[in-house]
Amino acid sequence: MPEYVTVATVEEIPPGTGRTVQVQGIGIALYNVEGAFYAVDNTCPHAGGPLGEGHLDGCLVECPWHGWQFNLRTGERPENPDITVARCLVRIEENQVQVALPEDFST
Repeated sequence: MPEYVTVATVEEIPPGTGRTVQVQGIGIALYNVEGAFYAVDNTCPHAGGPLGEGHLDGCLVECPWHGWQFNLRTGERPENPDITVARCLVRIEENQVQVALPEDFST
């Protein structure tokens, strides 16, 4: 069973915003898309850019370094679905945003 870590409150990440959080020592990009929370590896697979500092457009996050985009729901790059960013599990418990690394998470 995955180990969930509280990383924020719901109010700390308003819709349309995100932040970088740490889960088990790993940087995770956490975003609120219209009240739904998504978490992906903070490291862009292209050149290591910080996805947690990226621009959010709907469910797409754009890496601030070179503009690569990733769908937060699927982890896929729309231009090439074979390129993905690892996704994390997210849940809300009593207004706390909790994130867990899936068993197969790799950076």
